[in-house]
Amino acid sequence: MASDNSAENAAELIAQLQAEIAQLKRENATLTALNRRAEEKLFAALDGNGLCLWEQHIPSGNLTIFNMRWGELLGFSREELAAHIDSWKSKLHPDDKDWVIKAFDDHVSGKADYYQVIHRMLHKDGSVSWVSDRGRIVERLADGTPLRMMGSHIDITQEKRYEIDLALLAHSDPLTNLMNRQAISNAFDECLQSVEHGGLFFIDLDGFKALNDHYGHKFGDTLLMHIADTLVFHAGELAHIARLGGDEFVILMPTSEVEVLEALAQSLLDVYRQAFILEDCEVKIGLSIGIDIFGVGDSFAESCDRADAAMYRVKHQGKHGYCFSIQNR
Repeated sequence: MASDNSAENAAELIAQLQAEIAQLKRENATLTALNRRAEEKLFAALDGNGLCLWEQHIPSGNLTIFNMRWGELLGFSREELAAHIDSWKSKLHPDDKDWVIKAFDDHVSGKADYYQVIHRMLHKDGSVSWVSDRGRIVERLADGTPLRMMGSHIDITQEKRYEIDLALLAHSDPLTNLMNRQAISNAFDECLQSVEHGGLFFIDLDGFKALNDHYGHKFGDTLLMHIADTLVFHAGELAHIARLGGDEFVILMPTSEVEVLEALAQSLLDVYRQAFILEDCEVKIGLSIGIDIFGVGDSFAESCDRADAAMYRVKHQGKHGYCFSIQNR
């Protein structure tokens, strides 16, 4: 009878253990599914923001990207680009490579509390990608030697391009891509740091309003771009050229030699001395040019006002010509 009870007890215990094991398996399956769903949501959120999580095994240099396949960030397959720190270093932009590696090494060596940089990398297609990269040591050996480092890598190329475009718009004329007033004013100040004197042209178009009204604003814009291209071609690489607005242009020359300034003015006048064809329309336009020779102590506004006044004297004298400011006579 005792043996029968023992057998029954053993059977009950086994059944109980099997039930508990089955329950643990169900709970484990549920937790595994929840973990998988959580990872899917996390990685979807990360991928949607261009962010990836990475880990480096420091002794070997091996890298692991958790939510993306290694190489995808720069257009490479796993076979083309080994998941190793040397591969990462090889794709750093040449102008950023040294200081980025130094920032990384400074953290690993204990000179910096963390690694955080914004830098450029070379894409497989030859383009440049901007990234925000950060990380820190998360595990060390008993003697303090760094073992593992984890961090995040965010592709900020679109944001950086937008930032660059905004900076360009802030300093250039959106129609002609010439400098705007602020940019030419800055260039004036910089010019006086390298030369004692220079020449400033203030140019107003003769007859532009009539053409713009007759043929329309689109044609007027095309004509302004034509004028801008002419100024760039004749003024040379050392000149700074701006459109101040409307049909007013400025040329900043790093020379005060009267013969050079007169030669440039005359070459511009010669271009528009005769009518020409633009978009199947005959165009007759002139340039009234005022020239000021400025020097140390002058501001852009002062020199521009003098050149502007000289330009108006040309207008009163028959247009399509040039004149130096009274101060330079």
